[in-house]
Amino acid sequence: MPANVFERLHTWLEENGVPHTVLRHEPVFTSEQAAAVRGTALASGAKALLVKAGERFALLVLPADRKLDSRKAREALNVKSLRFATREEVEQRTGLQPGSIPPFGSLFGLPTLCDPALAANASINFNAGDHAVSVQMSYADFLVVEQPRLVEMT
Repeated sequence: MPANVFERLHTWLEENGVPHTVLRHEPVFTSEQAAAVRGTALASGAKALLVKAGERFALLVLPADRKLDSRKAREALNVKSLRFATREEVEQRTGLQPGSIPPFGSLFGLPTLCDPALAANASINFNAGDHAVSVQMSYADFLVVEQPRLVEMT
């Protein structure tokens, strides 16, 4: 089993025959910086947010140019309370730093919910376990391999 998250993701995509491109770049810490270094539209960024929904964790994926609507997310998750995971919780659940989580909750045993607005992009871009490594792949392939629950939450 590959050691780090990028290697696990890359191996999984390769084994499933999913075409994707890996881009190594200077470390980026915001969606805007990532889009600039990738030379891609901000909206194509698949922003992955680890949240605590009630008593459980979930990974929410939305276009990087949008903000989470907490009310919609709470309704979709059928919970009264929703908050962003703390830095410590992110590290415990994923082994990663905030901002470097790929949009694949399945890598971490987490449910993945994706806002359908991301479908406006033929291809999506995301950090792949490292602030200096991005992956680009088709949105359609993302749906096939991750099978996220599609929920409007922006």
